[in-house]
Amino acid sequence: MKKFLATICAACLLMTGCGGQETADKSAADKPNNNNFSATELKLGTITRLNTDEKTFGETLDKFAENIGVKGQSHQPKFYDSLNAMQMGLESGQIEAISTYNSVANYLVAQNNKFEIVPNDALNKITDAFCFAVRKDDTQLKDDLDKVIGEMKADGSLDKLINDYVTNVNKGETPPKVEIPMIDGAQTIKVGVTGDLPPLDLILPDNSPAGFNTAMLAEIAKRLGKNVEPVQIEGGARASALNSKFIDVVFWVVVPFGNNDMPADLDKPEGLELSTPYFKDNVAVIKLKANK
Repeated sequence: MKKFLATICAACLLMTGCGGQETADKSAADKPNNNNFSATELKLGTITRLNTDEKTFGETLDKFAENIGVKGQSHQPKFYDSLNAMQMGLESGQIEAISTYNSVANYLVAQNNKFEIVPNDALNKITDAFCFAVRKDDTQLKDDLDKVIGEMKADGSLDKLINDYVTNVNKGETPPKVEIPMIDGAQTIKVGVTGDLPPLDLILPDNSPAGFNTAMLAEIAKRLGKNVEPVQIEGGARASALNSKFIDVVFWVVVPFGNNDMPADLDKPEGLELSTPYFKDNVAVIKLKANK
């Protein structure tokens, strides 16, 4: 599998949804922050966001928490270009917690007994949707992806993949490698894979892609009658890899839109289009277990 190495992070992207925010649960109103973090600021690791900086993103999160009635939470984001770097930041004390997704949080906690999921954080009220990003001028590819996603939703095969690779998996077990069919002479679509969202998107020790997103690629390849080639890239290089035509598609998750506190363009760069969402998950927060 090809690998794209980035030496700059100016075009860095992110790790949260393309599909709208679910209605906040008002029952959280007036609940204090009881997560054993500092009373004033939570140093929160997150994958680098586009079109914003750490300070502005923190203010956006705080306004969101305030508006859904969660009291006493203040987020101080620190951007990282990869999940590994973020986990090292947590273990070294650079940050107090990591923002990710329920499926990813369950996987990481099962893999590392130092971690635990934080209950009742304001960010738990956000539901993001996963999709594909393509170049804006690649309209046929976007149409093809939307068509396949629609077919998979209609015939139940998408739900089956979610059950097989997300819902019903052994959370402490590394997902198996997925074989993607190859057709002699067929067009090849290159898809960027970062490995920053296990078990949704991960890279095995032998550099093979695995998990739910790779299973999606295998099904897309079969239905389109085209070859799909996973290309390993760094999370911070997703936009530059796509815009430079090093890849044709990349898995995408952006900050939800439809809420005045979450600007729609916070993580969507110019020149890209997003496919129909194919999976949703709630944001989750991980911290180190308290010493006893």
